[in-house]
Amino acid sequence: MSENISTVRDNCKKSEEYLKNNSFNIEKTEENTNVANGDIITLAIESSCDETACSIVKNGREVLSNIISTQIETHKKFGGVVPEIASRKHIENIDIVVQDALDSAGLGFKDITHIAVTYGPGLVGALLVGLSYAKALSFTLGIPLVGVNHIEGHLSANYIEHKDLKPPFITLIVSGGHTHLVEVKDYGKYEVIGKTKDDASGEAFDKVARAMKLGYPGGPIIDKMAKNGNPKAIDFPKALINDDGYDFSFSGLKSSVLNYLNSMKMKNEEINESDVCASFQDAVVDVLSHKAIKLCKDKGYNTITLSGGVAANSALRKKMKELSGRENLDLKYPSLILCTDNAAMIGCAGYYRYVGGRRDGMDLNAVPNLKIDKG
Repeated sequence: MSENISTVRDNCKKSEEYLKNNSFNIEKTEENTNVANGDIITLAIESSCDETACSIVKNGREVLSNIISTQIETHKKFGGVVPEIASRKHIENIDIVVQDALDSAGLGFKDITHIAVTYGPGLVGALLVGLSYAKALSFTLGIPLVGVNHIEGHLSANYIEHKDLKPPFITLIVSGGHTHLVEVKDYGKYEVIGKTKDDASGEAFDKVARAMKLGYPGGPIIDKMAKNGNPKAIDFPKALINDDGYDFSFSGLKSSVLNYLNSMKMKNEEINESDVCASFQDAVVDVLSHKAIKLCKDKGYNTITLSGGVAANSALRKKMKELSGRENLDLKYPSLILCTDNAAMIGCAGYYRYVGGRRDGMDLNAVPNLKIDKG
């Protein structure tokens, strides 16, 4: 593993040096004066997992372009993301993705105010590719570099979708690597109130889908199959649903599904996969929605948002809409393209960090386990 990381670091360093030594006719610009009418134009880069993405965002909430190069087909055969392969694909794709983002926005490097880039959490090799590229652009263009927390990016997707949304509010962030309940006190000011003790919700979806040999990524497949199943057919456990706290646990649920599948196979009984998917999904959704609504009420907020890949789940959206309506809460969530990993959300978060005065140097490093309330 250390050799793989070392290889990626070497490749990133070569890319960085190449950009520094080849200006591509890029003119250096003065901070905050590159657009005549004073607009702040962010070039954002996201490469934390298996999407190479670049977006051009105007004044934090207007997306001028949002280019995403996914590696799903590459990793499908392995049943999940292979970090070394993901890193190599990022290196292959990032030049093209950045240029496509600029072309789609109808802008050039001279129009960019600052660079925003994900520096954690995520796969260390993947993060290093985007981060090294962003640092090279910042150095070459002579404009500020702003590091962005990937989880903060997810919650910021709602600012793009809902132009009137402002802190404070409660947000439920659910993805393959994260399940967080966060109090958003202000732009860039967060308190994590609850989180998973083990598997993230999206991780549980992927593991159950893999056990059932349904394919990768598991979330969308289970969501689709669940539509034809009975969510009450199998009584899977809903860990911590009646607990006074706000933490989650999905490892026991995952194990319960695996035990059920093995038991049915041993008894040579037919498995209704749609029922399994629906019952599993129902257990996840019930816990997520119950805890989220409870926190919003307990904290006295009127607004709650969803974000992250699992926020695209149709059952979760439906359940949250039902419960929030019952409690007279204002529920907001992004469009599907903004739920998955993308650079527009990083551009939005990077904008608010930029106007808040954050500037990072060339010593900014990838932090694979970066916490939202720590960076």
